[in-house]
Amino acid sequence: MNRVPRITGIVLAAGTGSRMGRTKQLLPFRGQALLECVVGNARASSLDRIIVVLGFQADAVAQLFAANDVTVVVNPAYESGQSTSLKAGLHAVTQEADAVLFLLGDQPLVTPETINRIISHYERFPHCPVVVPVFEGRRGNPALFSRETFARIEALSGDCGARSLFAEYAGNILEVTVNDRSIHMDIDTEEDYHRLLEHEDHAGT
Repeated sequence: MNRVPRITGIVLAAGTGSRMGRTKQLLPFRGQALLECVVGNARASSLDRIIVVLGFQADAVAQLFAANDVTVVVNPAYESGQSTSLKAGLHAVTQEADAVLFLLGDQPLVTPETINRIISHYERFPHCPVVVPVFEGRRGNPALFSRETFARIEALSGDCGARSLFAEYAGNILEVTVNDRSIHMDIDTEEDYHRLLEHEDHAGT
């Protein structure tokens, strides 16, 4: 019987939110902080383990998870760009993990079902180094990277995300069609946040 792959979720939440002008990880949403919602969706999925990478105002944000079953990692070099948070998260991944799923800390609408759909496709095709969700023909987040890509992620520098490896693995990327437009929705500005709240209001009516 084949072993079920073990996949660790890494939530990237170290940024300053400079375009927002305030700490977006702590913005209220659904009766909790925005980042709590992201982590809650991850916890409700079939991810084996969850790591949250913090940086800006890490002490305040970490209080959200003081009594939670997630691993909090603080990236002291967060101002040097996203690559440092990718690597900080990878350094906390155990040897048992077969792959990681990078989730953005400002995408609170990505559902556990979407996460599980990505995971289930990797379980069916475990030799694929990269698995990405696609909605209406366009790739989004979260994206899964197998262990064979870890060394390449470690070699990244500056404000460069793991998606920069897509060209290198172009012929081996598994695209998973999802019925979830939220894979394209992140909260970078006040306008984005207000659109998120309006979306929630309309969904509740």
